[in-house]
Amino acid sequence: MLEVGPWRIESVVNGHIRLDGGAMFGVVPRVLWERVAPPDDLNRILLATRTLLAVHQPSGRIVLVDTGTGGKWPAAQAERYGVESTPSAIGDALARIGASPGDVTDVIATHLHFDHCGGMTEWAEEPYGETRLRFGNARHWVSARHWAHAQKPTLRDRASFLPVDFATLAGSERHKLVAEGAASTIDDLSWQVSNGHTPGQLLPRFLGSEDRDLLFIGDLAPTTAHLPPAWVMAYDLEPLTTLGERLAVYEQLRDRDMLIAFPHDPKVGIVALTLDEKNRPQVAEVVG
Repeated sequence: MLEVGPWRIESVVNGHIRLDGGAMFGVVPRVLWERVAPPDDLNRILLATRTLLAVHQPSGRIVLVDTGTGGKWPAAQAERYGVESTPSAIGDALARIGASPGDVTDVIATHLHFDHCGGMTEWAEEPYGETRLRFGNARHWVSARHWAHAQKPTLRDRASFLPVDFATLAGSERHKLVAEGAASTIDDLSWQVSNGHTPGQLLPRFLGSEDRDLLFIGDLAPTTAHLPPAWVMAYDLEPLTTLGERLAVYEQLRDRDMLIAFPHDPKVGIVALTLDEKNRPQVAEVVG
């Protein structure tokens, strides 16, 4: 596992999905994006679904960021999105550090789109019946603004929200809403909020003391191919906001050495970035 100050961190691939390449790259012409993300016969590109597993060594807290699509998918829907889920991947990663799902203390949902939060819940007994939290002893963190949006999404983005993934959180003592501007109560972790992709996307930043930090960038930049500021997804509700938020993250690189963890890159999970002479982000090193 990668060490970032007091944290030991691993990017865990818990499955794959395929989404339309045009939607994933917005106004960028296919002749450009297909060089870095080759599409299949249905114009879909391969994306990983990743969970960040982070262990805070001083306290022993075990934090998961995002949980992938989960294993509750009917066959027809799974085929539509090319869902290939490996529900055991998170449990296997926990076992490698001598832990189990019951030992997880915190689950952070960057947002409640199905490819980021589906693994938070599982069928309690029979498929398509009641659900239960998969990490039943953990606090589950979602931004208050995003939670409110997920209850009443727009016509444009409502297909991205599957209530079966998160409805069981409502009213649960394990459900923790993060208010706008609130400080994190997890040691050596802070929140950044992004509003371009979806309102109130919660991005955790793992603080490395005198070392570098690590930012889980979520769908602000889902893969390394999305690092160019203007390569913005058509899925983003506020694309110009996304562009500005990316530039703000890159500006942080001037003041602090920072690693970036991606939710969807099929090849790499964590990279070190640098800025070239024109202030464009470049992958300097793959570290996870």
